[in-house]
Amino acid sequence: MVLYSAPGKIYLFGEHAVVYGETAIACAVNLRTRVRAEISDSVVIQSQIGRTGIDFEKHPYISSVIEKIREIVPINGVSLEVDSDIPVGSGLGSSAAVTIASLGALNELFDCGLSLSEIAKLGHEIEIKVQGAASPTDTYVSTFGGVVTIPDRRKLRALECGIVIGDTGVFSSTKELVINVRMLRESYPELIEPLMASIGRISKIGESLVLAGDYPSIGRLMNVNQGLLDALGVNILELSRLIYSARGAGAFGAKITGAGGGGCMVALTAPDKCRQVGEAIAKAGGKVTMTKSSEEGLKSD
Repeated sequence: MVLYSAPGKIYLFGEHAVVYGETAIACAVNLRTRVRAEISDSVVIQSQIGRTGIDFEKHPYISSVIEKIREIVPINGVSLEVDSDIPVGSGLGSSAAVTIASLGALNELFDCGLSLSEIAKLGHEIEIKVQGAASPTDTYVSTFGGVVTIPDRRKLRALECGIVIGDTGVFSSTKELVINVRMLRESYPELIEPLMASIGRISKIGESLVLAGDYPSIGRLMNVNQGLLDALGVNILELSRLIYSARGAGAFGAKITGAGGGGCMVALTAPDKCRQVGEAIAKAGGKVTMTKSSEEGLKSD
């Protein structure tokens, strides 16, 4: 039996634009998905969703992991049990975390000899297969941890501020949102392509601010990024309520994290303002999680 875990992530800047090659900055957080794996007589996948065998409807990511590892070594039977701190469909990288943790567990259990870079690459391939399109951001950050630029994969300084996440409780499909943004881009390329480029430039400017630890300026750029995400049509009223509540309570900045359409928003705060920002988000109807930047990626537990 082996047990591996991988972290979720937040986006400081760049979601959606990163799918089209623009720069993004993401940060691993102390919310983790754990996968326990052991050899079994048959394939069994157990999670909060239920108990299945290979099932591309209920467990598409883990099923795809098993099929991918089967290309390397023969697998007759394996049991995987999933436990996660990360809400599904929340924009916090739940699919990447379960994919990377599952790859890590099966890599050791079946002695595949995959490196971390190879695990990250396979994880990205699986997300593309399941979602139709995906950036390497989530799987890379989940594998290696820390604050990372994508696609350049430069590690930046760890965040030393409070991170307050507000969950709307509204499920969103990353696949559907990515498709909707792609259709908008194809319909109005002269408008949407410059908008994507602006999001990428925000990330480029943000790199130096993260390295300097300039959280007020990072927050202002997060707010600008949020306005551009709103223009892409991925915001909803529930997210806006939480975002503006956090800003009104003194957050440096607040925005969607991930695909949008529901799921979570994130606010960066001074350490002594985490509680008041969290209370404001809760009052506006969000489920609050207070967390921190994490330097740990995939690991054996």
